[in-house]
Amino acid sequence: MRTFIFMGLMVWALQALPLTFQASVEETEWRLSPSIFECEFVQPIPDYGEAVFYHEAGEDLLFRLKTKKNLMGKGEAALHIEPPVWGPSRFAEDLGLVPVKQASITLQVEPKRANHMMQALMQGMQPTFTRKARYDANEPIRISVSAANFNSFYKDYLGCVAGLLPVNFRQVAKSKVLFKGGGDFLDKESKKKLDLIILYVKADPKVKALYIDGHSDSSGRRYNNRRLSEERALKVTDYMVKKGLDPEMFTTRYHGERYPVATNKTAAGRQQNRRVTIRLEKEDEEMDQDF
Repeated sequence: MRTFIFMGLMVWALQALPLTFQASVEETEWRLSPSIFECEFVQPIPDYGEAVFYHEAGEDLLFRLKTKKNLMGKGEAALHIEPPVWGPSRFAEDLGLVPVKQASITLQVEPKRANHMMQALMQGMQPTFTRKARYDANEPIRISVSAANFNSFYKDYLGCVAGLLPVNFRQVAKSKVLFKGGGDFLDKESKKKLDLIILYVKADPKVKALYIDGHSDSSGRRYNNRRLSEERALKVTDYMVKKGLDPEMFTTRYHGERYPVATNKTAAGRQQNRRVTIRLEKEDEEMDQDF
């Protein structure tokens, strides 16, 4: 069905003269905005917007089409790889359909096809989107990413990706480590997780606070469980402070068995309840109050 829709779009686009937006060879430029948190590899598309390859720390590559005023109608745009005007003998390739939104990010292409698009640019081919116009269903809109000068800047992009942190804020903002039995021992896996959080906090000056909350299952006396949850929370805090984080950033709390996240009637449930949660708070952000 999707192939039929795509072929219909292609036939319709060939029958009508498309309104095309693409940088010429002479005006094609690539802009790289590097940081340890994200890499944006951008090509301005004259009179339309920007073609953006977006690579966030801890994630895979995405492609985004940004515009201040989207001219494509709602629905799905056909994505295909086209040969440049100087190499018309090469075959076009169908990459399927991409949803169109009436938003500043008009299109977003998932990692598999985004990487395919980048590979095509390396080969001198041009990723192209075709969709009927927003205000005239009989007029196709065609957005094409120029391959000109791509390889000259690709190494800079790879350098940016190599410098990305292994995780992003979303991946470490709410974390937890689990404990075995009635102890407070941090195993290898837990330390590895904490090390990633520490690495991120050291790199991001916007992180202003860490909230450490210790918990236990319901085995044993309630008083003992509260003390055990305290020991676990302090163990995590001490580990992170010894690794170089400012102790003034920490708020360490302990709750015993009061806030289970799973049943205490099974071994698997009790394992989930024997935990310490780690919450990161950035400037001007409100902390979640759930434990």
